[in-house]
Amino acid sequence: MSDADDEEGGHLVQQHDGLPPLDGLDVEAIEYGPGGLSASQMVMAPGDPDRGNWGGKMEFIMTCVGYAVGLGNVWRFPYLCYKNGGGAFLVPYVIMLILVGLPLFFMELAFGQFASLGPITVWRINPLFKGLGYAMVIVSWLISLYYNVIIAQVVFYLFASFTDSLPWTTCNNSWNTNSCVPYDFNATVPTTAMSYLAGAANLTFNLTVPPEASDGLTTVQSVVQRGRTPAEEYYSEYVLQKSESIEEFGSLNWKLTGCLLVAWAIVGLALLKGVQSLGKVVYFTAIFPYLMLTVLLIRGLTLEGAGNGIIYYLKPDFKKLGDPRVWSDAATQIFYSLSACSGGLIAMSSFNKFTNNCHRDAIIVAVLNCSTSIFAGFVIFSILGFMANEKDEDVADVAKGGPGLAFEVYPEALSRMVVAPMWAVFFFIMMATLGFGSQFSIVECVMSALLDEFPVLSRTKASAMIFRIGVVVVGFLLGLPMVCHGGIFLLELVDYSVGGFPLLIVGMVECIAINWIYGFSKFWEDIQMMIGEKKRIYWKICWTIISPFVILVTIIVNAIFYKEPTYNGLPFPQWAKALGWLIVMFPVSSIILWFAYYYCKKGGFRLLRLRAMPLPHWGPALADDRKDRYSPDREPSTIGTLEYQVGDKIYRSHLDVHEVAKLLTGSRTSLNTPNGRLTPAGSTLTIGSRTSVVQVGSVKGLNTTGLNSGRNSGRNSARNSTHNSARNSAQNSANPTPAGSVWGSNTSF
Repeated sequence: MSDADDEEGGHLVQQHDGLPPLDGLDVEAIEYGPGGLSASQMVMAPGDPDRGNWGGKMEFIMTCVGYAVGLGNVWRFPYLCYKNGGGAFLVPYVIMLILVGLPLFFMELAFGQFASLGPITVWRINPLFKGLGYAMVIVSWLISLYYNVIIAQVVFYLFASFTDSLPWTTCNNSWNTNSCVPYDFNATVPTTAMSYLAGAANLTFNLTVPPEASDGLTTVQSVVQRGRTPAEEYYSEYVLQKSESIEEFGSLNWKLTGCLLVAWAIVGLALLKGVQSLGKVVYFTAIFPYLMLTVLLIRGLTLEGAGNGIIYYLKPDFKKLGDPRVWSDAATQIFYSLSACSGGLIAMSSFNKFTNNCHRDAIIVAVLNCSTSIFAGFVIFSILGFMANEKDEDVADVAKGGPGLAFEVYPEALSRMVVAPMWAVFFFIMMATLGFGSQFSIVECVMSALLDEFPVLSRTKASAMIFRIGVVVVGFLLGLPMVCHGGIFLLELVDYSVGGFPLLIVGMVECIAINWIYGFSKFWEDIQMMIGEKKRIYWKICWTIISPFVILVTIIVNAIFYKEPTYNGLPFPQWAKALGWLIVMFPVSSIILWFAYYYCKKGGFRLLRLRAMPLPHWGPALADDRKDRYSPDREPSTIGTLEYQVGDKIYRSHLDVHEVAKLLTGSRTSLNTPNGRLTPAGSTLTIGSRTSVVQVGSVKGLNTTGLNSGRNSGRNSARNSTHNSARNSAQNSANPTPAGSVWGSNTSF
């Protein structure tokens, strides 16, 4: 027996293995409960014919590509690649793609497409794990908040690029500090501090040389090394207006706030009508970045020093493969690259037609996404090689990870190209389309999940649009702290906290819930029902063993080698670190709390109390000492006494939670568990076993009898024969059971 859905006031979907055929019974005429729920409605979910579908197969594929291929492909993967062994990093990356990434990608696409439900409601498959759906939506919601702030920064740069001279090329601006070092400065020319200062009189910046310095050249070089490029100062001092630490949070940065408003307005317009509008936008957001990456690669390869950057990017250092952190980074990056375990894939595939070949789509999108990461690495390191050649430095000294690569290194490289503003406009349009392509799907995941879970929000088209606008407005308001002067510290903290343990834990629990608890065989039969796919060995091994094991090992390695969050090498205060762990626990705790809530609410707490009761022979060992409530002559008159006298029978018969819950709530059914039949039994609950029947008492009288013989078991079986089906129909007509019951059984436990 497995629940599919039993929300309060909703339709109960109940499946009974072995239920006998209902010959001669007009099941459509049966009414259950005050709402008159038909039997067919009890077995079949009502669905939502107006939920919407993709306009074609390509819309879904383009959406998945836009969702999976995002800003992280541009700055995160290339940095990890060079940091973890260059070309050697491709070995663990591809292995993790095969063992974890592709299996999870296909599993989530098939899961959402089969049920046509969002990441919360889809857990009709196992109501105890519905908290997993909430965890996915929480993760997507948190990602959408800071992701749109990064997009707002891209929009800021895009607006600033429409000029004849890029503002981050010189140190003459009002926001520059004494640490600004222009691009064309060469610190190796002067030999003493005095000659340097004399020769630097015509420069547009000032350097303070410590008086205690004994070697002018060394001092000047050290000062220059501590200096910042115009692009770095433009990003920190003008775009972010960054404070010194998270403890100096400051007020709103109004220019960045305006860009954030523009970013959320674009998201709202693209998602106003759901997938109908999203499906049209993704053709541009998914294709244009590839066009721009190709153009930038061609340009990058023509720059002097580009070859050195490519060599540095791919040069293998196989010694790194012995470091478990490299493999952990590869596994974590797979979750980033494919956007798995955050509910978006389930939400997107839920709008597919039931027979869509999601197996093919999963392979295409997963391979294309990871290939994009590798391709973007060539683009980035060709330009980094050019920068290293221009500055006469090693590639490692100019390569950075995180947003710094997009907002500090790239603008510097763009400013050195011919017709720099044109290239800057193209680059930041590409970055914006990459960001919006992912952001549309992330926010749609949150919207569709809540609309599926709470249908009252979408009773009319107007109410659905109002809800979508509300999500956009709330997202904008919650993103405002991240555009304050200290907001970049909060953004880094949220990104660091959400992208690690929550995604890994959700992925591991999801594999277990679907392939171990629901069962791989059942899940594969569901997939065969959709697409007829018969090749199952690879998926079975990965879903049931390899993928959850690899994720578990990754969690352990990340815990052992855990590094506290920092920003530009600056550590966070203790209260901020505690906030980071609260962010980690926010989605993870929803899994645990929902499990405990649902288990207790549906009879688990009563079962726990029942199992914790003393056995009937508990008390004084000698019969003469058994007095008062331990007296065998005491008549049952309360539920406590009933539990006392029947406790041994319950204990020895190993009743499950369904049966005990019905016992304690006074169900009007008899349950013959071996045959899987449910038949009416007046006001008593009769629990059948293979050899005996325990009649456990009525709703009011609570009278009990002893174990009947095997002969009574056979007689009980006879009474539960086919002719009782007709009697069941008549009784249900006269005395309908509450909504949420199946064949007279009160299953709201």
